[in-house]
Amino acid sequence: MNAPPHFHAKYGEYEITVNILAGVVEGKFPKRALHHVLEWYDLHHRKSGALSKRSSSKND
Repeated sequence: MNAPPHFHAKYGEYEITVNILAGVVEGKFPKRALHHVLEWYDLHHRKSGALSKRSSSKND
């Protein structure tokens, strides 16, 4: 079975996976770096015309 569309982001020893369709974030990331990734996600997700939904994630 294939995983849903997603992307990975790395920052030092931290790594997250973001589900593109649902906006669900899995993993651990520093707050400032997570903010930048989610800004990028929102910008590109809106461009695709999909609805944006985010869940809470574990922050450092």
